[in-house]
Formats: sequence, C-alpha cells, structure tokens
Amino acid sequence: MNFPERWIWLDSEKYPDRQTTNFDGFSDFALGNYTVVEFSKTYNFGKKIKSAHLRFSADTTFSLYLNDKLLATGPATVEGDFLGLGKPRCNHYATETVVYPDGEKLDFFARVQMMPVKMCDISKGRGGFMLACVVIFDDGERVCLSTGEDWLCRLNRAYTAPYFFDVREGVDEYSNAVFVDNLWNTKTAPLKIRSENEVFPIGEKLLKVSACSEKEYTFELDMIYAGFLKLDILCKGLVAIDVVCRETDVDGTSERVITDKNLCYRGLHMHSTGKLILKVKNESNDDVIVTPSFITTFYPIEKRAVTKTDDVELNNVLDVCAHTLKYCRQLQHLDSPRHCEQLACTGDYYIESLMTSTSFADMSLSEFDILRTVQLLRNNDGRMFHTTYSLIWVRMLYDVYMITGNSNLLTECEDALLLLLRRFEGYIGDNGIIENPPDYMFVDWIYIDELSMHHPPKALGQTCLNMFYYGALTYSSKIFALLENCEMSTILSEKARALKDNINEILYDNEKKMYFEGLNTPTPEHLLDTYMPQNTDKRYYLKHSNILSVYFGVCKDNPVELIEKIINNECEGDIQPYFCHYLLEAIFAVGLRDKYTLSVLDAWKKPIKECPKGLVEGFVAPEPTYPFDHSHAWGGTPLYSLPKAILGLEIIEPGYKKVKLSPSLLGLKSAHVEIPTKYGDIVCDIDETGNVSIIAPKEINISIE
Repeated sequence: MNFPERWIWLDSEKYPDRQTTNFDGFSDFALGNYTVVEFSKTYNFGKKIKSAHLRFSADTTFSLYLNDKLLATGPATVEGDFLGLGKPRCNHYATETVVYPDGEKLDFFARVQMMPVKMCDISKGRGGFMLACVVIFDDGERVCLSTGEDWLCRLNRAYTAPYFFDVREGVDEYSNAVFVDNLWNTKTAPLKIRSENEVFPIGEKLLKVSACSEKEYTFELDMIYAGFLKLDILCKGLVAIDVVCRETDVDGTSERVITDKNLCYRGLHMHSTGKLILKVKNESNDDVIVTPSFITTFYPIEKRAVTKTDDVELNNVLDVCAHTLKYCRQLQHLDSPRHCEQLACTGDYYIESLMTSTSFADMSLSEFDILRTVQLLRNNDGRMFHTTYSLIWVRMLYDVYMITGNSNLLTECEDALLLLLRRFEGYIGDNGIIENPPDYMFVDWIYIDELSMHHPPKALGQTCLNMFYYGALTYSSKIFALLENCEMSTILSEKARALKDNINEILYDNEKKMYFEGLNTPTPEHLLDTYMPQNTDKRYYLKHSNILSVYFGVCKDNPVELIEKIINNECEGDIQPYFCHYLLEAIFAVGLRDKYTLSVLDAWKKPIKECPKGLVEGFVAPEPTYPFDHSHAWGGTPLYSLPKAILGLEIIEPGYKKVKLSPSLLGLKSAHVEIPTKYGDIVCDIDETGNVSIIAPKEINISIE
C-alpha cells in the first residue's frame, strides 16, 4: 500500500530548545537534549472496523499504543558502526503491521524519546513521529489517515533524563502538533513487531515501607532477561525509588523514580537483569507499597527446535544458550542487551544466525542484518570499523543463503561485496599478503602479554586477518558463481589460491609445523592510532591463527595433527567462547567430531553451573577488573555446533533442499535432535544400541552416510 509520510513534532516557536539532538549514543548525555513527547489522536467512525493497515516510525525510540494496549516499540535500528559517529545515517525505518480492532474507533497514543541513549540508538538529529493508516470497514469502505496538525502532542517533563523519572515535573497541556520536514524518508523494515512478557520476582512480590523510613530489598528473577522496568507504586506522599538492575552480583544499570502519588511506571530504556535491587525512601506519613516486575522484550519466536541428550549438564548449556539468544534478538541482533553494540559487530551476529538456524528457525532478522550491513559498506566505501568482521560478513551472507535459499540476498549484496573486496585488495603488500590494513581487529576478547587481541599489533593479528581474507575470497568466489558471474568467480578463486600460497610461505613455521600470528616488521608511523598499536619484536604461536588455518582449509601440512596440537595446548594462549566456534567448526571439518566435540563443549559446563541464568561473555577475564556480562550470545555456539555434530549435517543445496547426514552419538548414550527448515523439522533420535531414527519432510532430499 502507498502511505503518506507526514512527520510531526512540538511547535518550534513554543519549544525552540526541544527540536534537535545528537546523531548517536556516544555523545555526552548533556549534549543530547533528552526529550519525551506524547502524541494522541482518536478516530470515531460510527461503524465497525474490519482491519487497519498501519505504518509508523519515530526518532529516536517510541512506544505506540492502540486502544489503550501497547502495539509496538521501535524503530528498527539502522546500519550502525563505530565509524561515522557524530554524523547522520542514510536510512531510517518504519514498521508495517495489520491490526483487527474490535469496535468502531482507533485511539492512538505514542510516547517518543528524542535522543540516543543506548549504544545502538541512531537519530537523524531531530525529533519526529509519523503514522499512516488505511482503515477497512465491514462494509468494504476504505479510509486513509495520517499524522497531521489535528494530532495533539505534549511535552512530558517527568522524564527528566535517561533513567530518571520525577512525576513532580509534570506534563504540559496538549496542543496541536506541527509538521516538520521529512528528513527520514523511511524504508519499511521487513521485521515483525517485538513480543513482550511480564516477569515477576521469585518469592516476595512487593516491598512495603513504613512512614518516614528507608528500606532496601533484592528481588530475584529466575533468569537474566532483557526488557523494561515496571513499578506499581501505592503512596500518599513523596517517595523516591532507586532500582539497580544486575545480571549477577557485579555492577548493573540503575533507574530512579520519584513520585508523590499512585503511579504505574514503565521505563523507556532497556536493561539486562537477573535481579532488581530496590532502595525506597518514604518521606510521607503513610506506608508505601512498591510492586516491581520486568517487561521482557524479544523478537517473536514461533517455535523452538530442541536438542536433548542423556547429559543433563550439556542440556543445561543448550537451554541457557537458547535463552540468551532469545534476548539478544531484538529489532537487530545485539551482542548483549547490556552492551547493545551497533550492527557492525558481525562476528557476534554471524554466530547468532547459525544458532537461530538450529533453534528458532526464523531467519528474517539475520537476513535484514545482512542487508543493513550492505548499506553500511556502501556508505563507507567497503570499510567497517572491525576489519575481520567485515570479512566475516561474506561468510554470514553465504551461510544464511544456504540455510534459507533466498537468492535475492546474493543479488542485493553484490555491489557491497565488490566494494569490500576492492578495499582489501588495497591492503596487500609486495609480499602478497595483507600488510597495510587500518587495523587487525577483532581477533578475540583476550590479552596476550598485556596486549589486547581486540586491536592487536601486527605480530598478534596479521595471520588471522589474512586467514579471514582468504575465507572471504573463497566464499565470494562461490557467491559470484551462484550469481552466474563465472569470470569474477574464477578471478577470486585464483586470488584465494595465491593468498593461500603466500600465507603458507610467509606465516608458517615449517620446523614447528604451526602458524605464527604475524610478522615483526615495524608498523609505519602514518598507520598508528588507538586501534593500530606499534608492532612487537616477539613471535607468537597461538591457537587463533592455527584454528583458522584448519577452519578455512589453508593448513599447509596435516590439519588433524594441527588440531591435536591445539587441543593438547602445544599452541599458546587461551581462547574465549567466541573463538571456540571456529575450533568446533575446524574439528568438524577434518573429521574429529567424535573425538573432540564433547571435550570442547565441556568448557561451558562450569560457567553455566556458576550462573545458570545466562550465558557468560568469556571463559577467562581479559583483564582483572573487567566484568563479564551474562547475556552474551556470541559464546552460544553449542546450540549450533552440537546438533550439527551429532547429525553430521551438511547442507548440499540451498534452503535444505538436499542435505547429507552422518549421525553419531559422539560418545553420548542417547540424543534427540530437531533441525527446523521451511518445510518442517528434520528429527533424529539415536541411542547407544545403534538405533537411528530420522524423520524429515518429503521436500528434503537426504543422503545418509
């Protein structure tokens, strides 16, 4: 349908200082011009509504209510990266949905926050709200409605700052909204509306505070959730409530609410929490009762495919991985709902996409993340803040295509893929490997000799970056073959072969039969900055580049022997859950899944025992003072790697049209595996007697080895 896009806001003559804000959440809050505006409009038609097709958006975030019920929160995030901060982004997104109101009226209410607060928040730099609607009545008549100067708006001053609400500041009287220039020109996000659910604490449900006293209490939740704070407050005088939302016993985010009357409060900003610590100061002469709860939010889930084994601890690992993934899936994938990093953290979202493919099935969020990254690459001439992540995007594109069979993805990404490859071609030195990139990040969230592998020097990052580049060339060649561009496919295949030869000539130690992490040549002064430290004189033989050599098929000698060295710690250094994904994939690729899959997955059992509420960010603290979050899905690869290993799953034709299976218990006594596809589930049951049962939709051609 064609919708008018008419944006409205507060009158600039009446509110001259409530019009503009910064473009992203990295500026100081004092510069952001935090403003919350509420819009209202009621349409009474006098006849029964059959359906209403809505399209809406706002800047920066919003909650939209229809007939006194929450309809949606948003908008969908644009193509955020740590490059281009302080500048407007090209895109903004609107949501479309169809509703079926029961009655003869549409009563709209929207609460819009102007100013980025979270790291992933992106603004066009000024406030605005837009809604359009096509109403269809029972008699067949259609009416088109849109925001305009007949809508009412008001400034809600009680939202005084991020995470701070003071009811005494009051709400202005409603006045007519005014049109503002359409800076947004929105595209429709092909996403569903987020789901919500109210979660209550375990045990005590409320906090009662006597007159003129203070009280503090901790309310435990059963799991770590992402969402919004809710407080039901009964009082007859002034009360101040400070709430700390903690995942565990470390740190947390806080919110402050002050009221002098009964209040049902819903916060605007996302927290990640497994417990609510309430400190209530009652300054009135009557008792105060505060009932806390938490409104969880997540991308809709229609089903959950399940892998179960006889190993209870391993099942717990899978359940926590799935739970954490659920709450990292918002209107974009998040690294965690505590950090809320921008869309360009592709290493996280690639793994989360694979996890989704073996659990929740719906790949629409992953597909849209890929397309938003395309726009990011276009905007920055193929450059992304994390060089390795930009290369991982190529593999994510290919794998999501193989899972979904959506060939439009390849077509829509072709130009961005060429931009990326052209940029990396410029990083190649005279020796035929990457020598002069802007950085070597990201390798792993770990420190080696007090040097960060987030943005390592050349001696700790060069080999990994070259491995990822080889992978990007290889899978780009496959993508262009699928696009029937055989010439480009051949060119890229030849470049990959040449790069592989050069990696093995320059970065491989023939005596140790291992790769070292990079050359010790000095980094030119003009390339040095915060994320490109000067190189070191030490040569490192770590697990990271050696894992990647097997994962990508670069390995010069026997890859099985190299995996044995990695498993037996003959390579130095620790790896975090993120990098264990590549280790498990490498183990699978060289036929060692029966021998090593379970021993690698054992690393997850201890942290899950220590915190069964959510998935910890890492196994080893990268620095003594760093507090890991426990809502980080990048380490959830067991949810993908275990069912894949049990089934020996290989997708032969896109969209699961043809798959190859070679089931194995890997040393377990029994296993039940469900793999969701668009045709239905592939279901496999295995027991220690050797019985194997496989049920699959008739549309899937399965070969079993």
